[in-house]
Amino acid sequence: MANPKIGVVGLPGKWSTEKLADTVEEKTGFRLVIDMSQVELDLASGQLNYNGQDLCQLDGMMVKKITAKYCPNTLDRLELLRIAEQSGVRVFSKPDHMIRLIDRLSCTVTMRGAGIPMPETRITEDIDTAMKAVREFGSAVFKPLYSTKARGMIVLDASLSKDKLRHLIESFHADNPMMYIQKKMDLQGSDLGLVFLGGDYLGCYARVSKNGSWNTTIHSGGRYEAYKPPQELIDLAYTAQQPFDMDFTTVDVAVSSEGPVVFEVSAFGGFRGAKEGIGINAAEHYVDYALGKLKNS
Repeated sequence: MANPKIGVVGLPGKWSTEKLADTVEEKTGFRLVIDMSQVELDLASGQLNYNGQDLCQLDGMMVKKITAKYCPNTLDRLELLRIAEQSGVRVFSKPDHMIRLIDRLSCTVTMRGAGIPMPETRITEDIDTAMKAVREFGSAVFKPLYSTKARGMIVLDASLSKDKLRHLIESFHADNPMMYIQKKMDLQGSDLGLVFLGGDYLGCYARVSKNGSWNTTIHSGGRYEAYKPPQELIDLAYTAQQPFDMDFTTVDVAVSSEGPVVFEVSAFGGFRGAKEGIGINAAEHYVDYALGKLKNS
């Protein structure tokens, strides 16, 4: 396929989106950054329109980011991409596969079915059951089902008074009816991102927390560093991402005093961690991969 037209679904102006679009343009001469908030689906005509372009006429679409924050609306936007896919557009990664990773519970249930080690986790809508989980864990992280970069997460400790603990759980529950509760692990200030392209391992970087923060995200002041994991961690991350069949993804792994655990498999993967942590130009690798798939399709 000569000079395929590949659109980039992302957040206009954001580094990773623009980096991917720049790389597509360098290799194909075509550039289109797609803001899903401005996409229109016309069911009568079967067109998926964006700024005068019918996205169903593209050869491919690469999804770097579909919403600024994970939320149920993210799932709606992925459903629109299924229309393009049904029209013959190759979407990287497949919408059905990404959908399973947006909802933290869906990702967890799939990994649990594959026997992947995770932190002790309780999922419930019941306040009393949530309080019991905190007491048993000693310290627990409450996580929204739709979130990235630790947004909306809170840490609750069993040392809190019963009334204070109930109040804080009720406040969390008001915005998160289904509560996802994990035992707080001692990560010694870092966790790992293992990068995969088409199921093949590319490399690994560490996220190091700032001033002993309980989470390591860059959003909370952490930094990226190079890390060479032992083969057992690579094998674990490979097994974790395998059920999702992603074109590009990052697996979040931590080594705790209780052994290695997997927190999640990313729906979109991290370009900046690969670049700043281990010097890998993930955008270039990903575009070359997409071009190869389109050529052979």
